[in-house]
Amino acid sequence: MPSRPNHRRPLFAGFALALILPLGACGDSGTSEGNTEETAVPVAVAPVTRDRIAATYKGTATIESPNEATVVSKLAGVLQAIAVEEGQTVEAGTVLARLDDERLRLELDRARAQFQRLSKELERSEQLSRQKLLSPDERDRKRYEHAAAKADLELAELNLRESVIRAPIAGVVSAREAKVGNMVQPHQALFRITDLSALEARLHVPEREMRKLAVGQHAQLEIDTWPGERFVGRVLRLNPVVDAATGTVKVTLGLDNAAGKLRPGMFGRFRVEYDSRPDALLIPKDAVIIEDANAFVFVIEDGKARRRRITLGFSDPWHHEVLDGLAEGDEVVTIGRASLKDGAPAQIVETRGS
Repeated sequence: MPSRPNHRRPLFAGFALALILPLGACGDSGTSEGNTEETAVPVAVAPVTRDRIAATYKGTATIESPNEATVVSKLAGVLQAIAVEEGQTVEAGTVLARLDDERLRLELDRARAQFQRLSKELERSEQLSRQKLLSPDERDRKRYEHAAAKADLELAELNLRESVIRAPIAGVVSAREAKVGNMVQPHQALFRITDLSALEARLHVPEREMRKLAVGQHAQLEIDTWPGERFVGRVLRLNPVVDAATGTVKVTLGLDNAAGKLRPGMFGRFRVEYDSRPDALLIPKDAVIIEDANAFVFVIEDGKARRRRITLGFSDPWHHEVLDGLAEGDEVVTIGRASLKDGAPAQIVETRGS
């Protein structure tokens, strides 16, 4: 990819000198009358160069996290303690909050005592059954009672465990919805955990453009929060179905957030590279004049500006590829072209890239 052009050097001194010299010559009274020679227009030029250029699809989208979990309470109870706050990083299994568990502990003690009592009764029933002193129906009834007591005990243990609310995934606490002392209900949202390590963006690409994109293609992202920085990604998925209502296809991009600067909800401008040419003829974008869907440039030849029609190919933020009409080394006007016409004299006061 060709490097971004440097900021232009000030041209005021060169342009002023180029304008003053012709004016001084016109002040000679012996030559002013009948002088029809045109004044040379001061211009800046840039050479036609060869470099790599890529064709890109441009779009906008909002960054999202594919791994995000809303943490809910599975039980009703009073929120006794909160262990984390928004912005805190947690691992899967980290304790987030605790419900008041006094009643749950009492229920567990009762279920354990009932299970132990029925375990002993079942043991005696089995002994009597082996001695033919207990009917099979009575023995089976004891077995069912014991199994039910075991299930009650396991349920009481589960309820006590679920009074401790834990993070289901690793990530950052992005929302806390409850306060200590609140009465919470089953399935009530308490926290949101967001994984920031792997982010995505979904572009909705017009149907006519979908043939340009494929899984694995590289992408670049620019966001206003970090001006001048570019973040990289790639095409993860292409939805195989065209949305009939909008005529678009959903394209999912995966984003590298190793630096941790991207956040879900940020709005970004994306460029997906779908083709490239390693040895293209390139000119600066500000050299091109577009008229009636045709492209033109001014080329300096023997001190004259020559208007030349060209055929454009790929474009990036700074360059156009030229398919026809120019050769490597030609000099195209980048500043001053608005004052030129075909065949007008021109004075080069700066050559960009030299």
